[in-house]
Amino acid sequence: MLKKLQFPKGFLWGSATSAHQVEGGTRNNWSQWEQMNATRLSQEAKTKWKFWQQEKFPEMFEPKNYISGLACDHYNRFEADFDIAKELGHNAHRFSIEWSRIEPEEGKFDEKEIEHYRKVIVALRERGLEPFVTLWHWTNPIWLEEKGGCECEEFAGHFSKYVGHVVKKLGKDVRFWITLNEPTSVIASAYMSGVWPPQKQSYFVSWKLYSNFAKAHIAAYEIIHEFDDDAQVGFANILHSFEAYDKKSLLDKLMIKIGRYIANNRMLNLTKGYNDFLTVQYYFHNRFKFPRKLHLSDKVESDLGWEIFPEGIYHILKRLKKYNLPIYVTENGLADASDEKRTAFIQDHLLWIHRSINEGTDVRGYFYWSLLDNFEWDKGFWPRFGLVAVDFKTQERKIRPSSLEYAKICKGNVLEID
Repeated sequence: MLKKLQFPKGFLWGSATSAHQVEGGTRNNWSQWEQMNATRLSQEAKTKWKFWQQEKFPEMFEPKNYISGLACDHYNRFEADFDIAKELGHNAHRFSIEWSRIEPEEGKFDEKEIEHYRKVIVALRERGLEPFVTLWHWTNPIWLEEKGGCECEEFAGHFSKYVGHVVKKLGKDVRFWITLNEPTSVIASAYMSGVWPPQKQSYFVSWKLYSNFAKAHIAAYEIIHEFDDDAQVGFANILHSFEAYDKKSLLDKLMIKIGRYIANNRMLNLTKGYNDFLTVQYYFHNRFKFPRKLHLSDKVESDLGWEIFPEGIYHILKRLKKYNLPIYVTENGLADASDEKRTAFIQDHLLWIHRSINEGTDVRGYFYWSLLDNFEWDKGFWPRFGLVAVDFKTQERKIRPSSLEYAKICKGNVLEID
């Protein structure tokens, strides 16, 4: 007999995208970096990925895999893509505005591009989807990158001017704003491990970036509220699940405490008082045995080799309860080209989210990542996260079976489990 788990009235159900990953035709620091690094990335795939991944996704050896190019052509196909989202029962959608389109030259704003995003917002509203607008999803205009990008002293000031222009033009049609997407991912991958542009490895710069990003978020928060005091503003925070390998080990527990502070808590602390809601973007479970992180090969994994650990989202949500703010899960998904694990992935995570709600956590929405298969940054096109499969040669869309199961949850506002 099926058990029905009802979600709160007004719960938002949807999916998410980002401009650079789906729109196509962008010209920013990432598209510039892709051209310079595509061949290198295709060669490194031979040692970076396991044999089963190489065998399943041979496109990883092709340089063109690492060039975003046309991507999903969502820039021109957004209305049809939103028709699919509506068909799948979504009542909200998260997308990003591409800064390099809006301000291709410093201080010069492209009103045609502003009008394009106005049409995107109108298209969502016409289909009954609440827009969640992300203002920065990792990409910088080339002029800003030449000034030092995120690490330059004036980053917050430049970002503020861009935000002010966008909000002035589009703010009357938007209630939910996300200022920055996963700033700690950029800190970790661009400035600590040095695999993303600008590929700098500096712990000093990494620490400084926390402050840069916090200043940018706070400035944007104040600008948006000057325009609309009722607006809801937050930033998208990737939050990791942490577990000590030996629960009795003081050193293992110390590793967890340090990891949780750096990855999860520091940006929250720096922006305290400047968030109307909190977000959870959950992908990673980290198990530490001093002095390093363990990888257990017997765990269920995605195509990217990421462990699937739904319970982790419950513990993250419970830790956020103390902030007494509404919470939205703005990203949660997996690479699963064969669509064998996605249905269970969504259901299992929602089961733990529902449990946290029952225990008093104010969770108000869930956005699966992603609506479409898309360009996965330094990994290119082979990881398939989409509810909707995309043939990148023909741009044909195909609804995956898992998306229909998710649609049942969205339409009924209920999770049915055995």
